[in-house]
Parts: sequence; structure tokens; C-alpha cells
Amino acid sequence: MPVEIVVEDKRWTDVGLESLCTLAVEAVLNTLDMNPTLFTVEILACDDARIADLNRDFRGQTKPTNVLSWPSVERAAPKDGDTPIFPCLKRDAELGDIAISYDTCAREADQAGKPFADHLLHLIVHATLHLLGYDHQRDQDATLMERIEVMTLGKLGVDNPYWC
Repeated sequence: MPVEIVVEDKRWTDVGLESLCTLAVEAVLNTLDMNPTLFTVEILACDDARIADLNRDFRGQTKPTNVLSWPSVERAAPKDGDTPIFPCLKRDAELGDIAISYDTCAREADQAGKPFADHLLHLIVHATLHLLGYDHQRDQDATLMERIEVMTLGKLGVDNPYWC
């Protein structure tokens, strides 16, 4: 299985976290023609207090956020809009770590009028793409990442999260 989960906030146990995270990670890997059985992702399911600490420690931001990701290897494409460098099976089977906050995920889903599960799938798809070197800091990179996100979510039956 490509997903290993550490649950710090017990509210995550009632939402089918493991199956939804596995579904999202596998969908990304399948979309990119990567064999999901060859890779792992570790997920920390926490609350706003914990993710705020992580956000402060790793990004210098003093507030909670919905999701954070730490790739095991930097894979970003050197040129804006190019495909990132895909992992080497022999040394990069562990793609990296993701932390997700129940509080922020639930609040954002409620504010957007979206099902919690759909928003969770979106955040895990987004974070998994970050683990694979996709980013949205440069314009063409953002366009590429968004296109893959929308395509992957569509395969999961989730509407385009970027439509108003």
C-alpha cells in the first residue's frame, strides 16, 4: 500500500481517511503512469495547533494551513512549465511526507459548500503532486500542476476545485 498514516487527531478516524488518502495518492500516480505499488507516502493527520507548529518551523508562517508536504528529494523542473524529475525506483521509493489539518480541511470544505471527502481528496492530490516536484510558484508550473490536479480529481468524480 502506498500510504502510511499517523493519526494524531481522532476526528480523522470517522472520515475514512486511510481509504481516501490511498485513493488520492494512487490516482495521482496512475495519472502520471507510475506504478502505485512501488512508492510510499507518509501522512500525518493532525489538527490546527500541530500544523501551525509545523508551518512555523518549516515555512516561517505563524498560522495553521490545510496541508503541508515534504518531498524526500527535490524534484522540481529547472525550467518553468517542464515536467519535474520523476523518482528513481531504486532510491526514491519513499516520496515524502504530508501533514493535513482536520480543522482547516473541515472549515474550508464547509465555507466552499463542498463535501468534506472531496476537499480531502483535493488536498491529498495537491500535496502528492508537490512530493513529485510539481509546484505553483511560477506561472507555467502552476498551469501544469493545476491541469494534472483537475484531471486526477475528475477521474475520482470530484469537480474542478478551481471553478467558482
